[in-house]
Amino acid sequence: MLSYKRSPIFEQNKWAKVMTYFGAAMLALYMILYGCIIALTAEGEAGRMISFMPLILVIDYLFRFVVQTTPGMMVKPYILLPISRYTAIECFLLSSHLSGYNFLWLCMFVPYSIILLFAGAGWAVIWELVTCLLLIMMNSQVYLFFRTLINRNVLWFLAGVAVYAIPYIPWILDPNKKTAARLLDTYAEAGRAWWFLPAVVVVIALLFMVNRHFQFKYVYEEISKKKERALKHVSQFAFLNRFGLVGEYLKIEVKSNLRNKTMRARCIMSLVAIICFSMLVAYTTIYDNVYMQNFWCLYCFAIYSVTALIKIMGQEGNYIDLLMMHRENIIALLKAKFWFYSAVLLIPFLVMLPAVFTGKFTLLMPVAYMLLTAGVLHFVIFQLAVYNKQTLPLQQKVTAKGNFENGMQLVIELLSLFAPGAIATIGFLLVGPTYTFIFMSLIGLAFIVTHPIWIRHIYKRMMQRRYENIDGFHTTRQ
Repeated sequence: MLSYKRSPIFEQNKWAKVMTYFGAAMLALYMILYGCIIALTAEGEAGRMISFMPLILVIDYLFRFVVQTTPGMMVKPYILLPISRYTAIECFLLSSHLSGYNFLWLCMFVPYSIILLFAGAGWAVIWELVTCLLLIMMNSQVYLFFRTLINRNVLWFLAGVAVYAIPYIPWILDPNKKTAARLLDTYAEAGRAWWFLPAVVVVIALLFMVNRHFQFKYVYEEISKKKERALKHVSQFAFLNRFGLVGEYLKIEVKSNLRNKTMRARCIMSLVAIICFSMLVAYTTIYDNVYMQNFWCLYCFAIYSVTALIKIMGQEGNYIDLLMMHRENIIALLKAKFWFYSAVLLIPFLVMLPAVFTGKFTLLMPVAYMLLTAGVLHFVIFQLAVYNKQTLPLQQKVTAKGNFENGMQLVIELLSLFAPGAIATIGFLLVGPTYTFIFMSLIGLAFIVTHPIWIRHIYKRMMQRRYENIDGFHTTRQ
């Protein structure tokens, strides 16, 4: 408790906790609602919740990328203590089974069980409740396994997708309602079988041993600072020399995203998400509703900046002293970041162009969202440069903490994703899409043109907090 209070991010963590508890409360309400709905469709017979578990486990797996860290991220301070080398990791692995997030799913399982118990399903529903909870605990171990490997190579994310797609293979091969109904009945019968619960316990034990091995292996490898492979080719990016000091920082930004493990993984995952979402919006009928289409169009443009800039100045915390040595260096740095992340917006724009030519939506829509993101959203997210003061490791991926450092990050990210969509929806209702897109384009252009002014204002506020921020960067270096 004392170490937590002494942390340089103690005040921010208090706000983050408030936001976390609020989000957990809202999620609990939704879970209670869906638990009751599933119970009403069960017709008084146990097994319905288990039949939905393949879908629930997918949702749970995706949620864990936000709420759960791997033991390796927390075990570093304990690895050199005079105790068994596996003890610390074992403690963290065991604690992952007893985390509050796992038991949050009881908000869905318990109302379901109570309704079925009073409906005459018998004590079999208790067996189902225990089975569902153990499946969630098993999922936490599956997540730890894949998250550790994803931290090493982002291509392991595809392996995780393949594993969670296995229960849906029959339906993918034959997509109709009869196949889906047969699958639900099959999973319900398997969940009621006497062997299913012991099998889940055995799988949890096996996953525990596998995670125990991998967590220690990669944590020890990262802490021991194994020699990095030498670069065979060094890119000069000479065409950026014409931009002077801003060009030099542009080179650093590009090379950091190409070379450093943490930034490279984030860059690849964000670009893949941009391309996938852009193609879904442009070339499928999933989001043909005008409001959903516009929301996801905005998301395609905003996702890279939101995920990368939410920790703006974090990587520079590794060498913040050098940046402070020369006056207004940080202004050039912020301009370079603005230019770089604005240029990335051309990727979703180019992906959507063929759909514009086929008439699915007008050229004005992607132009409006691109300009709005480059101007307004970047203006909002760049404000975090004033408040962020935790160093982001450039190479460490297993032992580095990856969650939000302060509540301001969460608030700004949520505003960046949902506020423009809400404004667009109101505009559609009041003046129609065309005038709304024109307004969004004009306000985006205004912020783009005036970016030297608001970047200088951000710099002045950073200088007012420079000693506090430098101390935070120093304290949180790994």
